[in-house]
Amino acid sequence: FTYGVNPYRGCEHGCAYCYARPFHEYLGWSSGLDFETKILIKRRAPELLRAELSKPSWQPEPIAFSGATDCYQPAERQFQLTRQCLEVALELRNPVSLITKNSLIARDLDLLRQFVPWHGIAALITLTSLDPDLAGSLEPRAARPAARLDTIRQLAAAGIPVGVMIAPIIPGLTDHEMPAILTAAAEAGAQSASMIVLRLPHQVKDLFADWLETHVPSKKARILSRVREIRGGELNVTSWRTRMRGEGIHAENIRNLFNVARRRAGLNPDLPDLDCSHFRRPGGTQLNLL
Repeated sequence: FTYGVNPYRGCEHGCAYCYARPFHEYLGWSSGLDFETKILIKRRAPELLRAELSKPSWQPEPIAFSGATDCYQPAERQFQLTRQCLEVALELRNPVSLITKNSLIARDLDLLRQFVPWHGIAALITLTSLDPDLAGSLEPRAARPAARLDTIRQLAAAGIPVGVMIAPIIPGLTDHEMPAILTAAAEAGAQSASMIVLRLPHQVKDLFADWLETHVPSKKARILSRVREIRGGELNVTSWRTRMRGEGIHAENIRNLFNVARRRAGLNPDLPDLDCSHFRRPGGTQLNLL
């Protein structure tokens, strides 16, 4: 995607691996507890989104919610900024894609259904593991795996194109779960599947290493070694072409296993394209498509 909306900065989910954590350091806060507890609420997000989409220069294209922190994190229950932004997008008929690991997305089914007739909606539910204990320690305040699968069922039943994203795949810890995750997601009604391999930028590498030491100390050395294998000897790379996929034999093995399991589960690599042709500017002025 080219454009993303992040109604919140920081994330209460507290995922040990989150690549967005270092953004808090630009504010003089920490990537650790500050990221999980000092949440910036962008109260004007719906207003600013409307202003941007109302500009004559705006050429409609899908907008992703979100590019960094989860748009349905717990703060959304109170502030409802994601819902208000969706109301703006629905009014102006601008397509959106949603990615979350929180079952709170089901709250907005009444809105999401209205995007369906004009192919304006796609949703991805992130699943890292099917093990509730592992997920509970790795992603402490996100929805548990069973709840996420139920969310896929609800979205699919409402006619909303929904896919599963296995992210991040943690080599040596969760990579063996890929076939089971894909099968479970397909049975729940997912149409597509995608993946991202773990990367550990900046201070995240230390935070994740601490998590490994606390929760799976016997696997710590192996997991970090595997991450380095797929990251050219480092724990992170910045190249856009490789940072999501990794390189080397082990990264290729992960991709091959994922692709085989995806095909066996009957899942597509992508969801259907979104349709931007129904966009309408405020005041009833239709976009000139000629």
